[in-house]
Amino acid sequence: MDGIHELAKQKELANKVLSRLKARYPEAGPLLRYSNPYQALVAVMLSAQTTDEQVNRVTPGVFARYPDIASLAQADVEDVAGIIKTVGLYHSKAANLVAAAKIITGEYGGQIPDSLEELMKLPGVGRKTANVLLAGAFGKPGLGVDTHVHRVANRVGLAASKDPACTEKQLKEIIPEQEWGKAHHLLIFQGRQACRAKKPDCEHCVLPDICRYYQDRKKA
Repeated sequence: MDGIHELAKQKELANKVLSRLKARYPEAGPLLRYSNPYQALVAVMLSAQTTDEQVNRVTPGVFARYPDIASLAQADVEDVAGIIKTVGLYHSKAANLVAAAKIITGEYGGQIPDSLEELMKLPGVGRKTANVLLAGAFGKPGLGVDTHVHRVANRVGLAASKDPACTEKQLKEIIPEQEWGKAHHLLIFQGRQACRAKKPDCEHCVLPDICRYYQDRKKA
């Protein structure tokens, strides 16, 4: 019974957190620019350890030269690397993009897979990327846990784990499926604008009364 009560409390907390963040960040949503699942795959794969703004600067060049998955599958890795060279880890990302395109054309008939398990089989696609693609490219339930989501969720008390995969599991247990994609963006906006890794702006946060991290800092 205690477990059921605790889960209910966590669901109530999640609803309160997301309600406040929706009011604080009505503009919260994807910042990467893409218009179909292929472009989404490229953009999200490029976004690891790089700003969305930087990705948006290079993707038009990628899409102009390689407008679909079939053309990317035939691409020279060094040519792709040259287009995306201002993005972090561009050598490995170029190799993963071309390798993933080859698998998609060879094993999936050129259709980007739309399940978490199949997406995670692609080179360069981990849990976070797969979840982001499910929500952003296919409109399916997906809750990607990047460094911002992981940090905010654990500071506020929505999760209690050092492992992003465990944080994802805990968040998915207390947030309704239809809210997963929105929750991902709201927590990212909170992490970027207020709950930063260094020097979090607790004084202007909308969650101080329910944030465990803030309460612990006040006691210290």
